[in-house]
Amino acid sequence: MIQATGIHKSYGSLEVLKGIDLHIAKREIVSIVGASGAGKSTLLHIIGTLDKADRGQLLINGTEVNKLNDTELAAFRNQKIGFVFQFHHLLPEFTAIENICIPAYIGGMAKKEAMEKAEKLLDYLNLSERKDHKPSQLSGGEQQRVAVARALINQPAVVLADEPSGNLDSKSAEELHKLFFRLRDEMNQTFVIVTHNPTLAAMSDRTITIKDGRI
Repeated sequence: MIQATGIHKSYGSLEVLKGIDLHIAKREIVSIVGASGAGKSTLLHIIGTLDKADRGQLLINGTEVNKLNDTELAAFRNQKIGFVFQFHHLLPEFTAIENICIPAYIGGMAKKEAMEKAEKLLDYLNLSERKDHKPSQLSGGEQQRVAVARALINQPAVVLADEPSGNLDSKSAEELHKLFFRLRDEMNQTFVIVTHNPTLAAMSDRTITIKDGRI
């Protein structure tokens, strides 16, 4: 599913990643842990094609992303990668269902099909009654589940999550963690998660520790 080889990344004179080799299989839930500044989020952003490595090779679902031009890369990211962030980044002026549909619209999906898919995800996530609510009318846990649905709308090859439960209370965090595993078991979803949460790391199929820019 994901094969990263010899990934290096520097910002000016600061070398953040120093030759990362990583393989993640389909349906695997992998947690990336390490001290602050170790390079966890940098690696996740490179895997998510939000940033580019200085050198090294990255294959996702059989595609060598290094060889894609900017237009191809944007389309690939939209169709193959879902993102869940700590602060969910829902657009405040749109309802829950409208937020979920945005990646589908960007990818060219017809409105009717996007809405139908969003309705199914809302039902799956027990959010149907909240579909017409705006983010300010939702709890933190509900907002994050909407963000998960948004990440899933295009049926991506992998979902990348950066501290997804970092802004949630312990009960909501536990529910989110269980949701990830249910999505893996029932939808064959692959997850790569940057986390400081020891419970989530312990639950994962595999934990990868980054230290001093290396695994």
